[in-house]
Amino acid sequence: MPNRLDEVRHEIALASRMLAHENVLDAFGHVSMRHPTDPGRYLLSRSRSPQLLEPGDILEYTLDSEPVKPPALPMFAERVIHGCIYAARPDVMAVCHHHAAAVLPFCVAGVPIEPVFHLGAATGETTPFWDQQDEFGDTNLLVRLPAEGRSLARALGQHSAVLLNRHGATVVGADIRELVSRCVFMCQNAVYQLQAHMLGRVDKLRPGEVKLASTLNALPNVTGRTWEYWTMRLAEAGRLPRDRGKTSGKKWGASAEKVLRGKRRR
Repeated sequence: MPNRLDEVRHEIALASRMLAHENVLDAFGHVSMRHPTDPGRYLLSRSRSPQLLEPGDILEYTLDSEPVKPPALPMFAERVIHGCIYAARPDVMAVCHHHAAAVLPFCVAGVPIEPVFHLGAATGETTPFWDQQDEFGDTNLLVRLPAEGRSLARALGQHSAVLLNRHGATVVGADIRELVSRCVFMCQNAVYQLQAHMLGRVDKLRPGEVKLASTLNALPNVTGRTWEYWTMRLAEAGRLPRDRGKTSGKKWGASAEKVLRGKRRR
């Protein structure tokens, strides 16, 4: 029987590579998941670029963001983002912090990202801002201190995402697939919103439309379809995690590789 903890490690590595391939993550940014059996712990990789992650890079932390087993390699300085959100939001099972190019103009200008197409409703009607300067003065903009992480979690509140002024965004999900979909669609929405603004008019979704569309976007058949699609794109680029191990996530990689072999024979 597959070990669920091994499955989670694979899912984090796959999601990180997927989000890097879809231009949400770059050399920086990170994805985590709550521990599958212990809600007082979470899993996050060692400090490494998302596109390079393997399941073996994933470490286990308490909600105080202390490693359960001290690692030999460096850890992410901003891991408190994850620990503080998991502590404040029992409903959150996955977290991503990123600096996507599509979102950064909104973080710099202080302009809200608002849903302008149906998949953009994945982040909800409004996305709040958090300005580190307000409480902590001049910093290097990294969220490193527990007090900073708790402040960010308060700004997130019950929302699906929060924008960090002059920094990036933090997104949450009820599972890893919802998180990945939400991150990608948030970036697509930001692009469309900015382009529509350049054309002179932004016709955003109505509150009722956001509510109905966001419910639809979170359905398992929708997030499952997007997960499979982005996994295939990753496979076609030859960027699937090498160390898949005995995980349920393996079937997606194996399926993708089977299709690719068929394409090559044709």
